Amino acid sequence: MILTAVHEVLLAQIDNPTPEAPPGSEKILQLVRYLTWFVLLSGVSGITYAGGKFAWEKWSGGTLDSPKMVAGAMIGGVVATSAGTIMNAVVG
Repeated sequence: MILTAVHEVLLAQIDNPTPEAPPGSEKILQLVRYLTWFVLLSGVSGITYAGGKFAWEKWSGGTLDSPKMVAGAMIGGVVATSAGTIMNAVVG
């Protein structure tokens, strides 16, 4: 009984610590921002290339392989832009 009371008093005094970035983390965050920019640039380039290829295939009457490329680039873009939200949901 006494141990339970002491345990509850000690737990009531411990607060939730706020997260703090470690020293030197600014360089890592800058690298992540650069990689995010690169992913967005490659996604826009991929959709632009696939759209141009789609127009060429329609104009020349060839097989239509590019709609799969457009869909893949769009799905990849959705996953890439929501990666932070997905990781927050998984990690907690």
